[in-house]
Amino acid sequence: MKRQHFLQAALALVVICVALLAYTPPFSRDALIHHLQVPLLYLQHGGIYEIPELKFSYYPMNLDLLYLWALWLGSDILPKYIHAAFAFATALLLHQHLKKRLSDTYAWLGVVFFLSIPIIIKLSITVYVDLGLVFFSTASLLLIFRWLETEQRRDLLLAGICCGLCIGTKYNGLLVFFLLTFMVPMLFIKMQSQKKGTAVPALKATVLFCLMALLAASPLLIRNAAWTGNPIYPLYNGFFSRISNVTTAEEEHRQPADEEDKNEAKQSSPVKGVFARRYILYKENIWQLLLLPVRIFIEGQDGDPRYFDGRLNPFLLVLALLAFVRSAEKKRRNEQIALAAFSLFYFLYAFNTGVLRIRYLVPMVPCLVILSMYGLNNLEKMAEKYLNRKVAQLSWSLIVLLLLFWNGNYIREQFKEVDPLSYITGRLDRDQYLSKQLAEYPIMQYVNTHLPESAKILCLFMGNRGYYLQREHLFEEYSNTKWLLSWLQQPEASLATLQQKFQQQKITHLLIRADLMVQWLNNAEPHQQQLWNQLNRQHLLAEHTHLNYILYQVTFR
Repeated sequence: MKRQHFLQAALALVVICVALLAYTPPFSRDALIHHLQVPLLYLQHGGIYEIPELKFSYYPMNLDLLYLWALWLGSDILPKYIHAAFAFATALLLHQHLKKRLSDTYAWLGVVFFLSIPIIIKLSITVYVDLGLVFFSTASLLLIFRWLETEQRRDLLLAGICCGLCIGTKYNGLLVFFLLTFMVPMLFIKMQSQKKGTAVPALKATVLFCLMALLAASPLLIRNAAWTGNPIYPLYNGFFSRISNVTTAEEEHRQPADEEDKNEAKQSSPVKGVFARRYILYKENIWQLLLLPVRIFIEGQDGDPRYFDGRLNPFLLVLALLAFVRSAEKKRRNEQIALAAFSLFYFLYAFNTGVLRIRYLVPMVPCLVILSMYGLNNLEKMAEKYLNRKVAQLSWSLIVLLLLFWNGNYIREQFKEVDPLSYITGRLDRDQYLSKQLAEYPIMQYVNTHLPESAKILCLFMGNRGYYLQREHLFEEYSNTKWLLSWLQQPEASLATLQQKFQQQKITHLLIRADLMVQWLNNAEPHQQQLWNQLNRQHLLAEHTHLNYILYQVTFR
């Protein structure tokens, strides 16, 4: 009972910390690019509509539509709590599963461990959608386990629906769909190994699971198919374009993004994308490359792609491996193997994309938490067998304190980084807080307060973060030179052609991150540099500057 009281107190502390850390205006990258920006545009437009210039608007929107209602209510902090709610819902699933499989103590420990893992904390205070993916994938897998146990079709139907909602939350849900589709017949046959004629029922169950998943995902698939001819746009767009022969004006407008996807796909091939890429970028030796599956649990750092842009907990790996050191009854062993297989194949997929980020691995975290609780339980039983009771209890408590200390230290670091108390106490108002967190916010604030409503801004090297920009705007980056940069690259380009294009697009201002623009110019051809210099001297008037950011007025007459 003392263990449970301690764990419940720890859980309350985690909940309070998440509530405080989340109570700040959003400043995370993808929130400002996509998860808040697109719902905001829908609100301003009065409904859902196609936005061809924003590739992100074709992504799954299940959680983003929930954020839309929060924005309609006037709060962009509420979406953080909506996102965090999916972490707590996942924790409830873990509690129910572990309480039935192990004990109430391990159920509470699994909840505290899961909710306090660094990547879960980071996502719980951020307007992303990954925790929705985690919840629906975990629910689908655990419902499959329950279906195998109860043989009630309702559980299989619910598992399929959750899997479909997973697809509608993030495209990574497609991987969950394929993994679970293979696992349904394999687990069914394995569980029914003593019975004959299980192949046909297994096939029927798989078909039913797939149909329910596709039905639940159908709003996303139908929307994208109607808009682009590709139900999972922009994934595999070349394949679907050949099938549908789409040649509409909208498809031509989207073509630069498609070319970008092709280039990214080439750059992210398994060999080049994993080993050679990390060797070239980070000079990692053969041992560092081979130990990547271990290093992600130990070396993770937020915001640094070299160190996987996120943090886990090494106990997730160590304790999960210990789940297999003792024999278990057949049903439990099959579940453990399924959890391990799901985690392994999900990791291999992320590994082969060439972009190894911990956020992309997060659906396997609940599986590893469950396995970790099995592993810790095995460790406790072995300690009781070979040590006296007090030493065994002390060893168990020490391990629990260490794994929670690792997570708690990260939470402490987040209070320094996010600094929620400065905003909550009123020491910094909203604009001051955002100016502290976002280097570009002050110049966007100037745009919102000084430029007329009719202004149209072309943003160069601004990272596509447009949520706080309240004037019509377009974005151009290194990888998608659709606007000014591509105009400069055309052999026949001149000031006259630039004037024509600016006037056609009704662009009145340029908003530029100057240091990145200088980098682009340094790699540009001499005629491109010359044309930019002419444009800058004769037709661009610097209206406002802040740090590396410059707002130009376009003065073509």
